[in-house]
Amino acid sequence: MDAQKIKRINELYRKSKAEGLTEAEQKEQKILRAEYLGAVRANLKSQLNNIDIEEKDGTVVNLGEKYGKKAGN
Repeated sequence: MDAQKIKRINELYRKSKAEGLTEAEQKEQKILRAEYLGAVRANLKSQLNNIDIEEKDGTVVNLGEKYGKKAGN
């Protein structure tokens, strides 16, 4: 998600608190928030899929491989 969209999310939030939003602005805010949450979730999944855990027996297991959800799938 680019910086302009994040800036717009913040603008809409401030406007909603100050004076309220029009119906069109409320829809725009809802769409932008959903896109933002999708980007955050995708980033978190990617990070978790690239974590390696050392088991008690000394073997190293990649979480993405262990749970079959490598990034990009």
